Amino acid sequence: MRIRGWSGRLALMAVCGCGAVTAWGQAPPALLPEEVKVESRGIFKELIEINTTNSVGNVTMAAEAMKARFLRAGFAEEDLPIVGANPKKMNLVVRLRGTGAKKPILVLCHLDVVEAERKDWTTDPFQFVEKDGFFYGRGTQDMKEADAILVETLIRFKREGYKPDRDIILVLTAGEEGGGDNGVRWLVENRKDLIDADFALNPDSGPVLMKNGKATIVTVEAIEKSSANFEVTATNRGGHSSLPRPDNAIYALAAALGKVEHAPFPAELNTVTRPFFEKVAATEPADVAADMRALLSTPMDAGAVERLSRDPFFNATLHTTCVATRLSGGHANNALPQTATAVVNCRILPGHSADEVGKVLADAVGDPSVTVKQQVLAGAGVRKPMAAPPMREDVFGPLDKLSALFWPEAVVVPQMEPGGSDSTATAAAGIPSYGISGVELDEDDNRMHGKDERLGVEAYFHGVAFYYAYLKALSGGS
Repeated sequence: MRIRGWSGRLALMAVCGCGAVTAWGQAPPALLPEEVKVESRGIFKELIEINTTNSVGNVTMAAEAMKARFLRAGFAEEDLPIVGANPKKMNLVVRLRGTGAKKPILVLCHLDVVEAERKDWTTDPFQFVEKDGFFYGRGTQDMKEADAILVETLIRFKREGYKPDRDIILVLTAGEEGGGDNGVRWLVENRKDLIDADFALNPDSGPVLMKNGKATIVTVEAIEKSSANFEVTATNRGGHSSLPRPDNAIYALAAALGKVEHAPFPAELNTVTRPFFEKVAATEPADVAADMRALLSTPMDAGAVERLSRDPFFNATLHTTCVATRLSGGHANNALPQTATAVVNCRILPGHSADEVGKVLADAVGDPSVTVKQQVLAGAGVRKPMAAPPMREDVFGPLDKLSALFWPEAVVVPQMEPGGSDSTATAAAGIPSYGISGVELDEDDNRMHGKDERLGVEAYFHGVAFYYAYLKALSGGS
């Protein structure tokens, strides 16, 4: 993503511990009131314990549970529509009404989560467990923690009688993690009137990165990779397993996947990732910092690229990546397989298309018995590159000041999101979209989509405090 003015902005975005006078005083915000901690924890627990996976879950149940909380807090029924096309994947749109002096702020949160198998986890992924200073459960990092934080924030505003100078719209949606029926895309295409806004915030990206217990980087998602899935399929005539032949479909697929693993996607920098490495270098050990600075040379230092690419995040920042994520093959234990298929998930650097990546994969496989075909689920659409939002003082000014209060030793840095989010849909609809989370994540404890997903208890409550202050700063009001 291309953002004009980011490099000049970065000099201002490097935060320090200088207690500048702001709307929040000269020191970090006070500890949360106990009733806020109890209520926000209860919301978090309720959301984790409603299964919202694509396979057997029900996003509508979670939407209805949150609507009930908003109704009890005093929100009007007409400000809480539940809409969508799939009865199990409906979307809640919450509107906290302001004075109307300015256009609304939209906040994007998805309720669905990826699959989780009980046998793979130490705890039940759909039971909210607190132990050893962490909250455990599917969605604690992606992204029911943000759902709960934003639900609590708007309920707290309502209870306190806060009147912003603009409406604040929170959407709690389905389908972000795949499986079709993407809620934000449906709203953009069918009910944009419910979500039209001056700009959007998306706490699904832009975390506060921690290292050795200290905040080092406050990330802001400034660009996203696009994504595409490809089916790599080997086929032959099959036969009886007692008469094996060299042209086994499973073996052919295994060989093809080995070539996919090493498909040639060169390192690249863009107008966001270049300043990212410039700024992050100041927070890294001397050898890593030297490699980051060597990336900035022309031509790029090949040794530095190789060493940095050993780190999964830096590798994803530098390259288009393709990885096998699912396998299927064969039809009987005593038969030679007629087909074997793998799904390969690709995260594509800006400036490149899925068609281009598919051709690279097909060329790398180089086997006429193996096909590479892009997979598009019905209703899912194709996640396209995200357009650059404008640099806005009214969005970043408060973020700078609050970062200095919450995380005085950290630097604020633009980031390319290696995954993907619903920001692509709102950005394409003309709503500038910014990935800002305010939740602290340890760089060595990223468990999104993985086993034993967890979030630090204090990190969660810091996020509650941050978004309460940030939304107040963005929305004026009294």
